Amino acid sequence: MRRFLRENSLSVFFFVIFVAALTGQAIAGHSLYNDEALAHGDAAISLWRYVTSSSFGQAVMENWQSEYLQFTLFMLATVWLLQRGSPESKQPDAAGMESDREQRIGRHAQSESPLWARTGGLRTAIYSNSLLIAMGAIFVASWFAQSVTGWTDFNHEQATHGEPGVSWLGYIGTSTFWESTFQNWQSEFLAVGSFVVLAIFLRQRGSPESKPVGARHEATGVEN
Repeated sequence: MRRFLRENSLSVFFFVIFVAALTGQAIAGHSLYNDEALAHGDAAISLWRYVTSSSFGQAVMENWQSEYLQFTLFMLATVWLLQRGSPESKQPDAAGMESDREQRIGRHAQSESPLWARTGGLRTAIYSNSLLIAMGAIFVASWFAQSVTGWTDFNHEQATHGEPGVSWLGYIGTSTFWESTFQNWQSEFLAVGSFVVLAIFLRQRGSPESKPVGARHEATGVEN
C-alpha cells in the first residue's frame, strides 16, 4: 500500500481534494438553497435531495465541461502552435503530428510499446488520438449534462414565477445558458494562456511543468 501511494500520490492527492471540494460545494450549496427557499416561503430540502437536484447538477457540470474543454483545446493546440520560451510548447521546428519514427508507432514501435501502437492501421490511428477522443467525449457529455440540468432548473424557475417553460433547444439558445457557459470558458482560457507565458520567465524548482531554474528564458520545450 505504501508503495502504491508513493507511485500514485499525484492522482490520489487530486482525487482526495476533488472529493473534499465537491463535498464542500454540496454542503454550502445545500445551505444556500434552503436559505433562498425559506426566504421565498418554500420548504427546506434534505442534503440528499439537493445533491440529486438539477440545481446542484448544473453547478457541477458547468465547471466540469469547461475544465475538459480547456485541456482538450490545449492538447490539440500544442500539436501545431508554438510559444517561444515556454516549457509547454514544442521546439520551434517540431510543430505537427511528427513522424512514425518519432512517435514509435507501426514498424518503428518497440517491443514494450502498447499493442495498438504496434498493430498499425485503424487501431493505431485511434490509439494515436485516444487521449483527445476521451477528453473530447467527456467534455461533450458534461456539456450536455449541464444543458439538461440547467434546462430543468430554468423551467422550474419559470413555473415558480408563473411563466411558460421552454424546450431544450429553446433553453440552449437563451442568454442564461450562454452567460454561465462563457463565464467558465473565459476563466479557463485565461488560466492556460497565462500559465504558458508566465512559465517562460518564472520557475518552480522540481516541477516537471517548469523549466530548470537555471534555464534561459528563450529555452523552448525544456522541462525538468
